[in-house]
This record gives sequence, structure tokens and C-alpha cells, in this order.
Amino acid sequence: MTAIRLADLIAALDAAYPPKLAESWDSVGLVCGDPGDSVSRVLFAVDATAAVVDEAIAWGAQALVVHHPLLLRGVDTVAADTPKGALLHRLIRSGCALFTAHTNADSADPGVSDALAHAIGLTVTGPLESKPIAALDKWSVDVPRAHSEAVLSALFAAGAGAVGNYRDSAWQAPGTSQYRPLDGANPALGTIGELHTEEEVRLEVVAPPALRSAVLAALRSAHPYEEPAFHISERAALPSALGIGRIGELAAPETLREFTARVRAGLPATTWGVRAAGDPDRIIRKVAVCGGAGDSFLNTVSRLGVDVYVTSDLRHHPADEHLRAGGPALIDAAHWATEFPWCAQAEGVVRAALPTLETRVSATRTDPWTLGAADC
Repeated sequence: MTAIRLADLIAALDAAYPPKLAESWDSVGLVCGDPGDSVSRVLFAVDATAAVVDEAIAWGAQALVVHHPLLLRGVDTVAADTPKGALLHRLIRSGCALFTAHTNADSADPGVSDALAHAIGLTVTGPLESKPIAALDKWSVDVPRAHSEAVLSALFAAGAGAVGNYRDSAWQAPGTSQYRPLDGANPALGTIGELHTEEEVRLEVVAPPALRSAVLAALRSAHPYEEPAFHISERAALPSALGIGRIGELAAPETLREFTARVRAGLPATTWGVRAAGDPDRIIRKVAVCGGAGDSFLNTVSRLGVDVYVTSDLRHHPADEHLRAGGPALIDAAHWATEFPWCAQAEGVVRAALPTLETRVSATRTDPWTLGAADC
């Protein structure tokens, strides 16, 4: 049996949660570990706390996959006598890698909020705040018919013509061009001072904007004219299924009181529990969810016409002002609880890609709150 490397695990996770989806301020990917090392056991958790690291080492895991970055903000030391450094030293000494999928997992499809929506019984209809589809250029190139295949091959070699799971994609249309070479020109076809017409083909291909220099160089190299006729247009920004949060629907209407109980039953128990704000008898059909802290989207959910918004870490004044402005009802659950369902989703991604790996979701609760008034 071929050994599974840490690099294979990373590839599977990056395919599901592309690093390019991460916010600019975020820190995702491999924190410690050698991509060439073999992996047989992988543990999944929301946080790399001391208790979770203990569990990973005791179980003999070679990789710990978490949602929250251990080293999110800049550090100038990971010395073993610092809290975070101590965890990294323990992981490295035990041969256990640490990998993070954070805001890239939030925006992926499916991602963190899809797992939350599924846990509370919603049918997802789209993202709360969509990320636009990646920009794409369309190149239109006019070329003499006899040279069209050579130019097209050069464009493909430079990376043009890729559309999803298709390659070498192009549109061709015949036409007639005309031009009059002036003094100083060096026409491949035609005579100085005389109007020339030529049967040509218009080639149309797409390419990412990052390839503009490469595609232009390939075009100029393969085209017979010293001044090729071409045009580049950029596709307008379009919404996608990627993005933070999700909008979902219930199979049947419920009151806010009933729906709050549904959320509590669907999420792991915490001292924080689940609390709701709004009329307990309000009818709930359309729901917005955002795993983790989501009060920055209060204005967004108000515009979307949802009946309730499920998230965590809501603050007093923003929540109060939101409700007084007529916004949807609010449900506030513990931060850890709203993101915990993602662990099973990530485990499923790895099991599907690397079925011989032994995997498990950490049973350790990393919610920091340990005592509530009801416990006293």
C-alpha cells in the first residue's frame, strides 16, 4: 500500500477549501510539519488548545486539522516557554503536523456555514454575502486563415482557453479584413501604399487577467503580422455560490420559540447555550446563518428579507439597534458551537479523498466558557 504523505492531506483540504478564498488578513495552511512525512491518523477540531493537542498526541495522530489559526497575528517568537510556542514544540516533538482552514473554509462551497445550516435542518439556497466569480479576460484575435491553428496553439500553450473542466476552448468565425500599409511598415501580406484585403479568422479565447503578459507574448510570437489586430474585454463581476454565511429555508414554518429549540438541539451543548431576541411567536421560514462571529452582517440580513439570523458573539448595542430598526429576529449561540459542525464536514472531505486514513473529530469542547449561573 502506498504511504499517504502530509502533502496528500494538504492537497485534499486545499481542493475543498482553496487558500485563495482566505481573507487578506488571515493565516491559513500548514503551520508546522513536513509535507513529505507519512500520515495515517488525522484529528479534526475547531481550536488547537492544550487539551486538543493532548488528545492528538495521546491518540497518535500525525496531523491536527483545525479551523481557528493558532498564529493569526504576527509573532516574533515561538519559544517553548510561551503558551503558543509550547503547543508547537509539543506537536513537532510528537511528529504531529498542524494545519488550519479558516476564512477559506468559511467561504468555500460547501463550507462552515453549510455545515451549520445542515446541523439545524435548513435547505441552503445561497451565500449570505457572495464572493464574485474570478475575473476572466476574453481575447478576440484576427489572424489570416492559414495561420489560425498556429496562433491558437500558441494561445493555448500560454494558458488561454481553460473553462472549468475544459481545455483548448475557443470560438472561430470567418471574416474579411482590410488595411493599407504605410511607409515604414513591413507587411507580411500586402504592398506599401495599396489597400489590401485578406480572408481571416477571428479567434476568441478566455484567460485569467494574470496571464495577460504571457498570452500577449504568445500572440505576437505566433502571429504573422507585425501589428496583430486584437481586443481584450474583462468579464463583469458575477455572483457565485462562494462566500461568507448562508441563506436557507425550513421545510415547514416554525415559531421563533420552536426554531430556537431546534438550534439548541442541533448544536453541541455549551455553558453559553442558545439565546434568541425577537417575538417568540414570530413565524420563521427563511433563515440566515453565519458560523462564528457575525454581527458585521446585521445590515446585510436586514436587506435580504430573512425571518431570523443565527450566528454568535452578538453585542448588546448592535443587536438592540438592529431589532429597533425592524431587522429579523436574532439567535446567538456559542462561537465554538456554530463552527463545530464543520469538523465533521472536513473529516468527510478527507475520508472521500484518502479513504485509508484513520480520522476522527475531537470530542474535546474548546468553548472557553465553563460556568453559568444555572450551575451555581
